[in-house]
Amino acid sequence: MGPVVLTVDDAADWVYRGEGAANLVLGYRGSSPAFKGKVIRIQKVSAPGPEEAVRGPALSAHERLLWRDKEELGSASEEVAGRLYTLHLLFERLQTRVSVTRDFWSPLKRAFSIDGRPGVSVLPGDQPKCGFLPCSEYIAEENSIKKSITRFKMHQVLKFHQGEVSQISDYDPLDLFSQSKERITKAIKALFANPQNNFRIFVNGSLVSGGLGGGINGSSHVPTGHAHEAPGSFENVIKAMGWAENDGVQLTNFQELISEAIFRSRILDKLLEAQKLDTFDIEGIIHAYYDIVSQPCMVCKKLGDANLSNRYSCIHSLPLEESLTIVRNYLVAATAKDCSLMISFRLKDGEDQAAGHGSIFLESTKQNFEYKVRWASFIDLDMKPLKKMVYYYELDQKIVSFYTRTEKTKECLCNPTNSKEGTAGAELTNELNATPLKRE
Repeated sequence: MGPVVLTVDDAADWVYRGEGAANLVLGYRGSSPAFKGKVIRIQKVSAPGPEEAVRGPALSAHERLLWRDKEELGSASEEVAGRLYTLHLLFERLQTRVSVTRDFWSPLKRAFSIDGRPGVSVLPGDQPKCGFLPCSEYIAEENSIKKSITRFKMHQVLKFHQGEVSQISDYDPLDLFSQSKERITKAIKALFANPQNNFRIFVNGSLVSGGLGGGINGSSHVPTGHAHEAPGSFENVIKAMGWAENDGVQLTNFQELISEAIFRSRILDKLLEAQKLDTFDIEGIIHAYYDIVSQPCMVCKKLGDANLSNRYSCIHSLPLEESLTIVRNYLVAATAKDCSLMISFRLKDGEDQAAGHGSIFLESTKQNFEYKVRWASFIDLDMKPLKKMVYYYELDQKIVSFYTRTEKTKECLCNPTNSKEGTAGAELTNELNATPLKRE
């Protein structure tokens, strides 16, 4: 099948659905099976001009080597490089690429103000995080807990210790990505109970719930400090959804609605595929990184023991092209672990609904809702910089080490068997200040 090109003759089948700072989102209302239930995301920004070329490429020499199979990416400015990265390396995995002719826009420009009916949008996972447990052979034995406990859970413990969160979340990304409706519902309930920066609710485009602390319930608004927040509380959501305000189970119904949309859309399946490009884990990737930048491997040097260093000799002996491939895959996977998903809901009425929306009959309320799940224009799909690879490794080690020692401290407190208990707190704090890897 050749590339899809939309022309002015196709414009009548597409309707304005929303926009962000850099993109428009159009929904399909025609009869083609190929586009039914789909939306397209079109960039507002113009093509790079001469002034961008003057500034020179945004990528470092090593990054241009890393992405050399995408020639236009290596020579682009920072803004354009970011767009090309999203287009070529992520959308080809998460979406289907289409082209539009200039005349496709003519009738659409006149219709951009229509179909702006109210609705509710949620971000169930501003950063849904990793949906699988690593099993890389390069994970050190002392870090084997990574194979059974999610990084999100371990990072929560560190964030709580550092005062970044007020309480540890019960959210588990494995539940959200599980393809099980029961487990997805469990994940959504945990996000409602403790949203942090992982869950937000908008009513007609205005933020009403979600932030860095607290929970979501029927009477309290969760402040986030955004000036454009809508006043009120979760009752705003209930009103927008068209539910009665006094049945006492609106929150449960709303959670069920979100879970059903995620379960039916299966949109997280493709995201998980992109995340699983990380097959070496950062503990293996870091060795390939040092080979790419032609520096002595500071990780092997720090390990010291020849037996431990030999564990990674097979990576250091890889041809450069293979090292480039595994590092590229890791960076694409890292982006897929941090992107955001938006789901929009609206109570269905008697009118003919435009295609591009799914439909859910909620048995608990005897109501039909239309929903759409999309990768919105504001989603964080940025290119991860190669220069931060050492930072990623050090953060990973800090998270795992702190969690492991915290668990051991709990065991000591429950089963005191030695005289070192009193130093546990100091030792944990010192672990956070461990000397980072540096170039010499």
